[in-house]
Amino acid sequence: MAKPQRNTATRRYAGPVEPTPFEQARDELFQHIMRCGVVGAAPEHVEEWFAETIKYMSDRFPELNETQIGELKTLGLRFAQPPKTRTETDAASAA
Repeated sequence: MAKPQRNTATRRYAGPVEPTPFEQARDELFQHIMRCGVVGAAPEHVEEWFAETIKYMSDRFPELNETQIGELKTLGLRFAQPPKTRTETDAASAA
């Protein structure tokens, strides 16, 4: 049985790849979160901030569909959560 032949042609560098609108929106949302101090804010303030910001992002990026806007909010909410503190049992199990 013959070996399948590989494509040995060299690939040419086509230059930098532009980020998708979703990636641009995600990065911009993360920057807003860091700049506005959302991490560690009271939950009611976080919800209010996200409602306003997601509306702004959907206006700013009209090419995003409702599913992508929902994913963007989910990613933002996860990003805005304060870091988890290690408990003594976590520290003991890590050692």
